[in-house]
Amino acid sequence: MLRIGIDVGGTHTDAALLQGDDVLASAKALTSRDISSGILDALDAVLRHEAGIERHIEAVMLGTTQFTNAVVERRELAEVAAVRIGLPSGRGIPPKTGWPGDISRSLGDHVYQLHGGYLYDGWPLAAPDDREIDSLIGDLKARKVAAVAIASAFSPMNPAPEKLLAGRIREALPHVRITESHSIGRLGILERENAALLNASLLDFAARVVDSFEAAVRARGLDCRFFISQNDGCLMDADFARRFPALTFASGPTNSLRGACKLTGLSEAIVVDIGGTTSDIGILRDGFPRESNIALNVGGVRTNFRMPDILSIGLGGGSLVGEDGRRVGPRSVGRELLARARIFGGDKLTATDIAVVAGQAGIGDPARLGDLDATVVSAAGAEIHRMLEAGIEQMKPGSDPLPVVLVGGGAILVREPLMAASAMLTPEHSGVANAIGAAIARIGGEAERMISCEQIPRQDAISELTLAAKRNAETAGADPASLRVADIEETAISYMPGNVVRLRVKVTGDIAQRKGGGASP
Repeated sequence: MLRIGIDVGGTHTDAALLQGDDVLASAKALTSRDISSGILDALDAVLRHEAGIERHIEAVMLGTTQFTNAVVERRELAEVAAVRIGLPSGRGIPPKTGWPGDISRSLGDHVYQLHGGYLYDGWPLAAPDDREIDSLIGDLKARKVAAVAIASAFSPMNPAPEKLLAGRIREALPHVRITESHSIGRLGILERENAALLNASLLDFAARVVDSFEAAVRARGLDCRFFISQNDGCLMDADFARRFPALTFASGPTNSLRGACKLTGLSEAIVVDIGGTTSDIGILRDGFPRESNIALNVGGVRTNFRMPDILSIGLGGGSLVGEDGRRVGPRSVGRELLARARIFGGDKLTATDIAVVAGQAGIGDPARLGDLDATVVSAAGAEIHRMLEAGIEQMKPGSDPLPVVLVGGGAILVREPLMAASAMLTPEHSGVANAIGAAIARIGGEAERMISCEQIPRQDAISELTLAAKRNAETAGADPASLRVADIEETAISYMPGNVVRLRVKVTGDIAQRKGGGASP
């Protein structure tokens, strides 16, 4: 099976052409301001591998920062009605509490609280009120709100209130885009509600972005299925991405970790992805990124997405170096590296310049750095290693050293062994590990629930959640016959009667194939 993986970073857009486990071609192109041009450049580079190869490509996988950047930069966000189902509880902390003022204003002042929802043990909080629902629909129509996020108490365990309300809204206002929180977030109504709000605000933008990506793929003669990377190391098809753009948050580092696993064969390692602007440090566990167990901020908003546990530090190939070499980053020339770094005729001393002078890379014109003091080079090299050592020590799961895999175009910055590493590896094709990670990703699905072990046998609960996770994976585009359980997470809930635990099951599978043998369109 021929696949193309693409990863759009802040500085470079990387692409890799794979046949099974073999990397046939790879390329790096500068990320363009319009994003699409950089993707087309990277595609063109790998498609030159063989004339007419386009008709043999069965799938294209793309990782993108478009939606993360939209939230961070407060652009392309639609106004969203926040509808919480949970009265009479939940009045004390209304939706969007704690949000930065600018992003809260971007989504508008449309907040509603309705009666309904359930407790963790299945008992209803209150019956739904038809008059409240009718009033809500009338207000949405009057305000011409185009997107709605619905969050109900404990909806990952019982989504019926969210589904009921969503159905009523769609029937009355079919043009309105809706995100139901049970389909995107985990237990914890505030963070799940925030996740649903961010997702709903991106739905219109997502439709345009995914359409443009598909158009770029089709423009290069690729009549194949198209996927976008999620932040848990799995894929979603184009239709699923249009519905859940927020699931792409932090997909770039995830792709790099999965690519490092593929290139080295290591399932337990520390991965350092050094790009043009930042270095992302993550941990491989059983071949997948270690997930964060804390609520994470996206653009200043607390969410409970299934995010990889990543430490980003301001160190990359484009990082600016101080005059004495003792300060590197966090400011960077980013995508303007080829114009502004001294080795390329610019006037900015960057970390890449230091690597070239130190003999770690043969790019640009080293003669342009003939006047650079050796003490500056030494000091900058030492600071780069100090930053990486500190970051790795912060992320290590224990005191024992682990193998460290260096990936990304900025891996040339590392010239000395790292004390925190039991071994250091820079595998072939490490510069496009993120694109390789996108290309090898599988389809995933998960389900989560709190259960009382005194009421439901543990194995019965796991079986039920596994079936739910498989249904979610099939919806995302997985082949049902290939689905396998990837992870079962069980957490005891203290101070609750009935021996309550939180169970989460994750499954992964291959891309569903079309009846004729190729990936379905």
